[in-house]
Amino acid sequence: MTETPNAPQPPNRPSCREPWKTASCWVSVAAAAAILLTACGPSGSGSSAPAPAPATAPTPPPPPAVGIVTIKLGEVALLEELPGRVEASRIAQVRARAAGIVQQRLFREGADIKAGQVLFRIDPAPYEAALASAQAGLARAQANLSQASALAERYRPLVAANAVSKQDYANAIAAQKQAEAEVLASQAAIQTATINLGHTTVTAPISGRIGRALVTEGALVGQGEATPLAVIQQIEPVFVNFTQSANEALRLRREFDQGRLQRATGKEAALIRVVLDGGALHPQPGRLLFSDLTVDATSGQVTLRAEVPNPGGALLPGLYVRVRLEQAKASNAVLLPQQSVSRGNQGDTVMVVDASGKISVRPVKVGGSSNGQWLILDGLRDGEQVIVDGFQKIRPNQPVRPVPWAPPKPAAPAVTPRS
Repeated sequence: MTETPNAPQPPNRPSCREPWKTASCWVSVAAAAAILLTACGPSGSGSSAPAPAPATAPTPPPPPAVGIVTIKLGEVALLEELPGRVEASRIAQVRARAAGIVQQRLFREGADIKAGQVLFRIDPAPYEAALASAQAGLARAQANLSQASALAERYRPLVAANAVSKQDYANAIAAQKQAEAEVLASQAAIQTATINLGHTTVTAPISGRIGRALVTEGALVGQGEATPLAVIQQIEPVFVNFTQSANEALRLRREFDQGRLQRATGKEAALIRVVLDGGALHPQPGRLLFSDLTVDATSGQVTLRAEVPNPGGALLPGLYVRVRLEQAKASNAVLLPQQSVSRGNQGDTVMVVDASGKISVRPVKVGGSSNGQWLILDGLRDGEQVIVDGFQKIRPNQPVRPVPWAPPKPAAPAVTPRS
């Protein structure tokens, strides 16, 4: 095809590839994009954009877990722990009954000894001399008795023949009897001297464990007073003296009279257990001996005494212990930890969880404490769940999740390192 000369040419348009015309090119592109977005809007004829998803409701938190115990009613022994102290069953103070110098100590301090065992020897020389003097006096009295008896025998036929006056015969008989009395007195003096000599050998009056020696060899003892030499204590068995509030004893008696509690019977009723420091039990049970009839006016306590076997000597006199004894029994009752019972002027209550996890407050009847727990006599039924732990998590009208509760284990005693 042949080009027509002098034909009109189209006007030249700026190219985006030309660097000096880039700004005007981007302005045109932006204007076209604005027109396109306007056409695609809600009032335009283009397709609409997808609507945003509706906001979901927040997930509620799970019910808080609380520790519970399941009620199981039955016969419960009312155990009580009372403070007490150990006392030796027999105590003997060994004293010097003879005056003199201690020559020997014949025992080992802190050892177990037998009755009659020799402990000390005191200088016996003065007492041996006194015994010899008493024996000499007896010999003299016996000689006088022989002479007086012979004279009385010689006067007897003579007085019958009126060869001797009756007065002389009576004097002879009186002299004989006086000589007999002197013999008896001399024999008593010998016995006294023998006893005093025996006191120079000091023996143990009882069997038991002896403490430290209170005197040493060379000490002068018994001069004007019975000098203490040592102390022997019998610690097999031992006594445990403990006290109970008189008001508590009266309360138990009222419970017995009203039939709420039953008296503990059988062999176990008279047995006690000794609780040592740290909660350990003494292996041998004790036997309750008696209860004092008098209430201490200053403390309002009644003293009780028990006898406890102590074959190993673990219980020492003066040791502080706690005595656990069974005083009564309750039927259809249960023991609850003390933190589960709320006590106040309006009464005693517990918090019970039902099958749906809801909480209700239940009034209960508390019959006393036993081994650190409250004895519940009334207000609960078998199978109910009582809250023991997790009270701080409970909110009004909020369900809970019951979890079986286990009592915490006692913490191990701290060991202090030696420097």
